[in-house]
Amino acid sequence: MTLPPARVPRRAAAAVVRRDLRALIRASREARKGVNGLGPGLITGVADDDPSGISTYTITGATHGYSLLWTSIVTLPMNIAVQTLCARIGIVSGRGLAAVTADRFGRRALYPLVAMLLVANIVNIGADLGAIAAAIELLTGMPAPWLVLPLGVGIALTEVAIPYPALARVLKLLTLVIFAYVAGAFVSNPDWGAAARATVVPRLTLDREGVTAIVAILGTTISPYLFFWQASEEVEEEARSGISATSAARERIAALVRASHWDVATGMVMANLGFYFVVLTSAATLGASGRTDVRTAADAAEALRPLAGDGAALLFAAGIIGTGLLAIPVLAGSAGYAVAELFGWREGLSESLRRAPQFYAVIAASTLLGIGLTFTGISEMRALYLAAVVNGVTAPVVLVFIMLAAHDRGILGPFVPGPLLLGAGWVATAAMAVAAVRLLLA
Repeated sequence: MTLPPARVPRRAAAAVVRRDLRALIRASREARKGVNGLGPGLITGVADDDPSGISTYTITGATHGYSLLWTSIVTLPMNIAVQTLCARIGIVSGRGLAAVTADRFGRRALYPLVAMLLVANIVNIGADLGAIAAAIELLTGMPAPWLVLPLGVGIALTEVAIPYPALARVLKLLTLVIFAYVAGAFVSNPDWGAAARATVVPRLTLDREGVTAIVAILGTTISPYLFFWQASEEVEEEARSGISATSAARERIAALVRASHWDVATGMVMANLGFYFVVLTSAATLGASGRTDVRTAADAAEALRPLAGDGAALLFAAGIIGTGLLAIPVLAGSAGYAVAELFGWREGLSESLRRAPQFYAVIAASTLLGIGLTFTGISEMRALYLAAVVNGVTAPVVLVFIMLAAHDRGILGPFVPGPLLLGAGWVATAAMAVAAVRLLLA
């Protein structure tokens, strides 16, 4: 007995949809499986632990001991929420964060934000290059000033010349250096009981020093350059998979959104793992011995040698070099994405230099200006403070735009997040706003 004619096409269409959806989910799982397969969230997360961030965590452990370890737990859901929202905006809209902001709120709102992002990123690049060079000097004895120029030029050429799939593999493998900080903590023999208590029992002193430490931690862990990089890299990954946000079926976009949740969570857990163990190591060594005069990550690596042995110093220095090599392309790349989207230029690390010359020019110029900054005589700590101020002022403003976009069905359609994700995003926005006010009043 044959089925009525009206039922045949409907069942056939449903079978095609189910088959395509199963194939996409399988492909998505394969694409996000293993270190080499995880997407932009992994790179974004570990790039958050760049040398400037490590300097902040080192100073926190040296001056406050174990008492602020709980902040690594509290900031984790905020980090995940913000980066997940950025990833969702990129996947669903098929456009970077700057392009979405310009379309939704007008380009006038974007000009000052992109300008501040550029300043902060260039200063951060310069500080990170200085930290990498100092760490290499510690390990090899080569003078740090000789290393800055070849390091910066090499990183810029790598980002411009190497095709995106190969570059992404290199960056993802570099994320493994975060475990150098984990290993270094075990070598330094911390007081695990005191660390456990400080992890689960929050303790906050409201004096100037304690509040400043919280502000510094928030400014380091929730940075604007990560927002722009995350959204734009999701668009790159989407294009690489052959799926267009404008033409893909709802089920296909949903599969990519779900995959991005695990990707972002993995990256942010690794970032906060590095955060936790750097504070732990510096508390167990520098803090316990009264070495509160350490001001940079490279200083910390050098100070660790007599306190915890060559092994801890070597691991700490290796972590600085690896995370710096990962973070600088992210800093320069996020600047390139933001400026290109602001002016409507062709963009993307998947594009060739010939097809996207302005995009790559911004990447190269940002890196070269960062190199130049290291020769101006500005200390690494002063450069980091300037970057922290600019990031601290920029972040809450950008977060407001992100949150408004996340609520907007004109941008996300049926993929507007649920109350839990939106609530965590607004908590992060409020925390950054309070931190910005405190920073400006300091």
